[in-house]
Amino acid sequence: MPSQDSHRVIREEAVVGACVEEVWNAWVTEEGVKSFLAPACSIDVRVDGPYEILFDPGTEPGQRGAEGVRILAFEPKKMLSFTWNAPPELPEVRKQRTHVVIRFEELPGDRTKLTLTHDGWGEGKEWD
Repeated sequence: MPSQDSHRVIREEAVVGACVEEVWNAWVTEEGVKSFLAPACSIDVRVDGPYEILFDPGTEPGQRGAEGVRILAFEPKKMLSFTWNAPPELPEVRKQRTHVVIRFEELPGDRTKLTLTHDGWGEGKEWD
């Protein structure tokens, strides 16, 4: 049975075979996000700017994906932080937001280490 611990955290690391500028642009530009994550998005890299990732852009508003998601903070080519929401099929959880931080670390040989931390989980059956 999944834990009811509200301090749960997802933390993943990956090394990407591209320079930090390319990896940063993949996460903060519409062209970049569309190249690997979703078919549509709305991104404005500024504090409280939108960071909406639309996995199903052809459906009705509220059902398209990460709508209403906002940028919390950023440091160019070093850190991006934004809110996140659950899929539409989890309506109670979708009303709340979690928190994502992605850190970008330049490595030798035009490689970049990405560290993604996702926290802010609630409690209850939908969260599990």
